[in-house]
Amino acid sequence: MPIKHKIFGLLALLPALAGLIGILAPRNAPDDTFTTLAGHNIALADLRGKPVLVTFWATDCPACIKEIPALVALYRQYHPRGLEIIAVNMYYDPPSHVVAMAEARQLPYPVALDLSAGHAREFGGVSLTPSTFLIGPDGVIARRYTGVFDTAELSAHIEHFLEG
Repeated sequence: MPIKHKIFGLLALLPALAGLIGILAPRNAPDDTFTTLAGHNIALADLRGKPVLVTFWATDCPACIKEIPALVALYRQYHPRGLEIIAVNMYYDPPSHVVAMAEARQLPYPVALDLSAGHAREFGGVSLTPSTFLIGPDGVIARRYTGVFDTAELSAHIEHFLEG
């Protein structure tokens, strides 16, 4: 094979390699601020030093609804030790449905609306629900789960962060 073809072949692989490095490289959580249903602002920067779960969900998503009891259990178990959870509803979810679901399920953690999809964009273009991000105390996204997360695995990661 001529050297010219080898060079072009290597150049063609560069975008894929760069994409793979981007996927594998640690990524800082965005400097995002959420407004909760209660009207409180929560800035991720203010939560540095604590592990944080940010979960994107929708009221019409069966997997999201299935995940709620696990999120509530994680919150009740780990929040007293420092874990924060922020549930972010997708832009297409009617606010009235979100409020009704949060009240009906008595969600103990803050729920925020993402009316303009800005939060989803900040987290890398979230389009599938549920999508859950575990942010370490250092502000780096440690894990991203698309679909229902493994509760035991997630608990182990949270424990690791809380133990320091």
